[in-house]
Amino acid sequence: MRDKPPRSTRRQVLLVGATIAIAGLGSSFGAAAQDFPKGPVKIIIPFAPGGPTDTVGRLIAQKLQEIWGQPVIVDYKPGAGTAIGVDFVAKAPPDGLTFGMVNSSFAVNPSLRKNLPYDTVKDLAAITQIANLQLAIVAKPDAPFNTVPELIAYAKKNPGKLTYGTPGAGSTTHLGAELLKREAGFDMLHSPFKGSAPAHTELMGGRIDIVVDPFLSILPYVKAGRMKMIATLGDKRVAGFDYPTVAETLPGFNVNALLGFVAPHGTPRAVIQKIQADTEKVLRTPDIRKRIEEQGMEVVASRPQQFEAFVQSEMKRWARVINEAGIQAE
Repeated sequence: MRDKPPRSTRRQVLLVGATIAIAGLGSSFGAAAQDFPKGPVKIIIPFAPGGPTDTVGRLIAQKLQEIWGQPVIVDYKPGAGTAIGVDFVAKAPPDGLTFGMVNSSFAVNPSLRKNLPYDTVKDLAAITQIANLQLAIVAKPDAPFNTVPELIAYAKKNPGKLTYGTPGAGSTTHLGAELLKREAGFDMLHSPFKGSAPAHTELMGGRIDIVVDPFLSILPYVKAGRMKMIATLGDKRVAGFDYPTVAETLPGFNVNALLGFVAPHGTPRAVIQKIQADTEKVLRTPDIRKRIEEQGMEVVASRPQQFEAFVQSEMKRWARVINEAGIQAE
């Protein structure tokens, strides 16, 4: 009978074997990523067709289809403040063949909606932040203020008199306005609507004083003189325009609506990295970048770990605003 190898030797053998197995697993994931995708890919958009988000999603899908040589299908699953579509992604097979678009509701919903059917952190994996969507504050043309300092001064002199409209309670526009109120130390009454169009109608009809909405949505009315631009909410001016930012009055203020891709938790890291790399390649293409910027967005194209960190920081920020303001989902 041969002697058993010493315990330390056996441990070394086991460790070497495990290392080889892990290396083999990593190489198989790498090979899988190189071959990805081997069949049709589905991108879930948690909104109804139409609007800038859908436009961007279809642009990227078309270009990824050209890169991958496989069908890339856009599938719409709107409702429940994007929760229906995100839940579909969370429960999809973690093979990279189904992933989805998310907006700022992805970071807001954990605090706003107490009964989400998925765990934002545990059930989903970040792929990339595609872009930032610029937001803006507009007023009636005859409003007695033209700038952020004038708006703040008027609101403080007339507490509770101002009414502002947004596309809905819990939207990024609503939360951005609430953050502005807190940081500037004034008050105004929120009037939520079922989308942007009704808010625009009420503002132009003189029944509310301010609207906070995506920059692109209000730009035609500003150009036509039917609304007055007060400021944009991002940390820098919108490219190609000379409109001031809130941050020029309140340093550090920065509210944008994010747009990104997420995958089911458990999707191989190498596959996620390939989706991210190919999406970034699309976003860096001059014509695609130009078309996205024409939608009032700023291209980001972040790495998975960067997007994950950003989402978690946004979750914390909006949780504080939601709790302090007592905001509830409609």
